[in-house]
Amino acid sequence: MENENTSAPLSAELLEQVKLLKRGAQSVVPDNGLEQKLARSASTGKPLKIKLGLDPTAPDIHLGFAVVLRKLRQFQDLGHQVIIIIGDYTALIGDPSGRSATRPMLSAEAVHANAMTYVDQLARILDRDKTVVRFNGEWLGKLDFAQLVQLSSKFTVARIMEREDFANRFSQHLPISLHELLYPLAQAYDSVAIEADVEMGGLDQTFNILAGRDLQEKEGQDPQIALFMPLLVGLDGVKKMSKSLGNYVGIAESPDVMFGKLLSISDTIMRDYFVLCTDVSLEEIDKLIKQAESGEVNPKDVKRRLAREIIDIYHPPFTAEDGSLVSLSARADEEWHRVHAAGQAPADMPETVLSDDLFADDTIWICKLLVAAGMAKSNGEAMRLVQQGGVSLNGDKVTDSKANVSRTIVDNAVLKVGARRFARLILAS
Repeated sequence: MENENTSAPLSAELLEQVKLLKRGAQSVVPDNGLEQKLARSASTGKPLKIKLGLDPTAPDIHLGFAVVLRKLRQFQDLGHQVIIIIGDYTALIGDPSGRSATRPMLSAEAVHANAMTYVDQLARILDRDKTVVRFNGEWLGKLDFAQLVQLSSKFTVARIMEREDFANRFSQHLPISLHELLYPLAQAYDSVAIEADVEMGGLDQTFNILAGRDLQEKEGQDPQIALFMPLLVGLDGVKKMSKSLGNYVGIAESPDVMFGKLLSISDTIMRDYFVLCTDVSLEEIDKLIKQAESGEVNPKDVKRRLAREIIDIYHPPFTAEDGSLVSLSARADEEWHRVHAAGQAPADMPETVLSDDLFADDTIWICKLLVAAGMAKSNGEAMRLVQQGGVSLNGDKVTDSKANVSRTIVDNAVLKVGARRFARLILAS
């Protein structure tokens, strides 16, 4: 078994690899584990197996999830093997991490559908040809009851109850189902099954990943190291990025949407986004943040740079037919400035066709127009929008919620609600 307490001087190349792989990492367990794993790989010529376990319960990838995936891509680029474990079996249990109640179990059909979506989206970041995708039902599904009992003997109830979520629920007399106690054991067995060298995850997965180390050691394997990445704070600047909370930036969203969202983040989390979501050097990041904090550079301009860097990763520049290089991030920047700084309408906006029956005496009530354009759900909501000063037509603010607008004004007009919602009005022919 590998002795994790010994170390030897690393070559300059390996030191650079360690520096790259530890960028943004919150912790590595054990402290020198990554250095030793890389040194062993270099000496034997055998790539490391890097594990990421996924329960396919939320297949839309956002920047927060991409933090771990980008680190996996760095391992790939250094010649190591990434193994994605799709938890088709463990998803039937449901990961209790961070839960105050038992998570509902998914059906096998839902798990499979989500898993396929995951595989497609992972290819946006990972090298698909260098990514192995496996389902843990391959090995967990083959365990009989006697083998499960034998495996369970490797852990004590006291050890499992060290988990904060279990401990909290137990102290509050909240239900803990027996099958939930098996989840960390099942995830740990995944590491044994593939003989993982490194397991990636967020700090919310600390117990599960360290359980994998324990079980590997008890099974006579070299224990994996744990490389923990921080949880990216969402657009609200408070809670971790989550699609369910609405504070996310999806990697498949359009450049314009991504740009607008990223410019909305607070100045205090700019550095974290640069470090975790871009490839800008740490030296340049520190310089940019220092300039923003001193007032030498407008923080909004630094965020514009941040947004462009991130968009270039997921919507890279391409060569047009005339040979020119087209930058979608630059286009998004220009469009945002045109709409929000210069007050102009966006180049592309949804169109609403207005039928003749909406008009009476060649006029339409402004509130009825807002509802027809999908800008308000009801006349009452439309009246409130007008009264709050958030409605304009062709650049002129509408302040009278009882106003009627003539057909000639409406034709090909731009209706705006708030700062970002636009619609071009088209009369039915």
